[in-house]
This record gives sequence, C-alpha cells and structure tokens, in this order.
Amino acid sequence: MSNILIVEDEERISIFVKRGLQSAGYACTVISDGVEGLLEAQTGAYDLVLLDVGLPTLDGFEILRLIRVSHPQLPVIMLTARSSVEDTVLGLDGGANDYLAKPFKVDELLARIRSRLRETPSAPSTELSHGSLSLDLRTRRARVGDRVVDLSVREFALAEEFLRHPEQVLSREQLLSRVWGYDFDPGSNVLDVYVRYLRNKIGVDAIETVRGMGYRLR
Repeated sequence: MSNILIVEDEERISIFVKRGLQSAGYACTVISDGVEGLLEAQTGAYDLVLLDVGLPTLDGFEILRLIRVSHPQLPVIMLTARSSVEDTVLGLDGGANDYLAKPFKVDELLARIRSRLRETPSAPSTELSHGSLSLDLRTRRARVGDRVVDLSVREFALAEEFLRHPEQVLSREQLLSRVWGYDFDPGSNVLDVYVRYLRNKIGVDAIETVRGMGYRLR
C-alpha cells in the first residue's frame, strides 16, 4: 500500500482528496500547516506528496525547494487554485513532478498519482520498528519481540503513527486528526481508550503520557 502525504489547508478539499485516495486503496496523512508538512515530508515515510501552493507558515514553492534538497526522488504533485502559466512553470522548474489546478476530478488526480508512482525508482521499506515493536505495513502484522500481536485497524493506525515519530511528543489533536480524520470529536475520550488498548498489547510502559501535551512512544 502506497503512503501519500496531503499538505492542504482547505479542510473541504483535504477531506475530498483523502476520501478519494482511501477508496482507491492508498494510506493517507493530512497536514494543514506548511512547516509541519515539510517536516512530515522529510521523514522519508511517504511514497508521494500532494502539495498545496497556498499554505500558512510556509508556501508550497518553498516546501518543494526544501524537499528537493533532502529527498530529490520523492514524487510531488502540486495542487493550486492558481492557474497562470507563470505559476505552473515556477512549480515544474522547482522540481514538481506534476501540477494540478483546482477544481479537479478525483479520477484525474488518481491517474496522475498512478503515473508518478510508476516512475518512482524504488519504494521505501514496508517495515517500521522502534525498540521491540515492529509493524509490517504490507501484511499489516505487528510484533513485539518474537511475539505476533493482533491489532485492530485503529490500533494498527495508532501504532503506525507512533512508530513514524518515535521519541516525539504527539499532541491529542495530531493523533486524532491523523488516525481518525476530520470527523473526530475533540472532546471525545476515544484516543485515551485506544492508547490503553495499545498499551495492553505492546507493553504498559511503551507509550508515555506527557501531561498537558500528549503521548510519546518510548
């Protein structure tokens, strides 16, 4: 399963794109902030980036420039409401693999994604690991040491998010938006419930509660 990063600050568009990609079998992460999107893209965890031009804190052209410095082979498709020739040329000259003006149809976006992924020379590792915990993203199998652990879909997604950011404090809002999407209720205790489920399966000390901030995989 290919893993796609969507860096888009318009919630209506990000929901539309995420649902379309998930229905086609892709794993998706949505980031709405420019600086955070750049940091996420530089983790090396993604097969392709869908990058909006107009973003808060850092615009898409600057993000693209910095991605090309650290990850020159990572496919990037620019998404923008700007349709001028100058902007298209600027994006392509900056290293974008493709450029799609809004509004667009999801079928066209999927076709462009498939085309860009076929051009990718090699796929990243399908296994994530930290300490004794490992996840095989291809088989959806989790292990703690030599023991296979049965995780539900949400538990696996939560564990994957922690493994992509080991030793980092992840806020409740980050975990809820990335694992449950934009339909989550910020006042819900669903995250706490699933963290408890996950601790029971991978080790009660594996996930640390950082009071007032969030959770961290140790």
